[in-house]
Amino acid sequence: MSSIQALRGTRDILPEEVGYWQWVEATARDILGRAAYQEIRTPIFEQTSLFERGIGEATDVVGKEMYTFSDRGDRSITLRPEGTAGVVRSYIEHSLHAQGGVQRLWYTGPMFRYERPQAGRQRQFHQLGVEVLGSRDPRADAEVIAIATAILQALGLKNLRLALNSVGSRADRQAYRGALVDYLTPYKDELDPDSQDRLTRNPLRILDSKDPRTQAIAQDAPSILDHLSEDSQRHFDRVQQSLTDLGIDFWLNSRLVRGLDYYTHTAFEIQSDDLGAQATVCGGGRYDGLVSELGGPETAAVGWAIGLERLTLLLQQIHAQPKAALDFYVVSRGDRAEPAALTLAHQLRQAQFKVDLDLSGSAFGKQFKRADRSGAVACLILGDAEADAGTVQVKWLGSGEQEAVAQGDLLAQAEAWHQRLAAARA
Repeated sequence: MSSIQALRGTRDILPEEVGYWQWVEATARDILGRAAYQEIRTPIFEQTSLFERGIGEATDVVGKEMYTFSDRGDRSITLRPEGTAGVVRSYIEHSLHAQGGVQRLWYTGPMFRYERPQAGRQRQFHQLGVEVLGSRDPRADAEVIAIATAILQALGLKNLRLALNSVGSRADRQAYRGALVDYLTPYKDELDPDSQDRLTRNPLRILDSKDPRTQAIAQDAPSILDHLSEDSQRHFDRVQQSLTDLGIDFWLNSRLVRGLDYYTHTAFEIQSDDLGAQATVCGGGRYDGLVSELGGPETAAVGWAIGLERLTLLLQQIHAQPKAALDFYVVSRGDRAEPAALTLAHQLRQAQFKVDLDLSGSAFGKQFKRADRSGAVACLILGDAEADAGTVQVKWLGSGEQEAVAQGDLLAQAEAWHQRLAAARA
């Protein structure tokens, strides 16, 4: 019988990789907590209409990439392809706007898009995202960019570039649309098939095409920055000034429109030169019309999402796997020693020590080899003689020094042992 394997576009995150994910999550949680962001957790599936209305029916995400099915109640259900629409739905449903002020929210979890799998891009993928709802202030745009930058820098990433653009208001885009269509129409037969279709439905998406010939044609297209209203230009100028004040470098990319229809004004991407073609690590922008589009009050908002698969690929290139600091590795052999070792390991864990208990029952020599590979500071050794005497042999794996200690002393002097282990680790 053939074995069952993971579906194409999904992958297991194995223990040797999980440390990177935990490191990212812990770093983000710390930085976001210090900036007064609160975590929100929304369902993995939603009504399909949420994404059709929120993301836009003319986008590739809605038109080609969503995992949509009918449930037993004959309702159209979609696995979430991104996080913002669900957060906004929750914001409206639970009247978070009624609390007043600005809501700073963050989330993490799996998303789903039917795309061609490649390095850093899967059909089930994970995002870490933030949403700031309730502020039109350009400083909010700069704040979320600064926080994303802080997270990536805290993880040790270098060779990062911030691409910045403004897609203006809806009125700005409508005025720009005409100029863009006038420019592209003579090239219609040279555009890729998707872009030919978008020419009448959603021409701004053509600027996001990955087709080489279409990209070359779009290179000389009119710039949306030349079609911003005074208010939009003023907002964009203040965003740029705020980033400059924060010491965050950026470059203007007037072709940057992102792939979702809800964006207004600021759009940005943080890219890495170390990722090849899939260069974007973080992307986001302002979406002042989305809350009202989904039935809520007029609410300005801005946010971003980081792709965790791409981010962990980068981290693996520059960092060794982060290892949990293990205090003790417990080895035992004998009818009386093995139950005593289980009890000792349990008591040490309750005393806040990090303990791995060897359950193999193999010879001491094999257990010692596993202890050496474990990364533990010390190996605790119990044979039947130690079990009978209520002692344990403590072998310091760094120096090889070994001493007999009463088991009770390990527990009674927990704080002293924590300090001793920390000193040995240093």
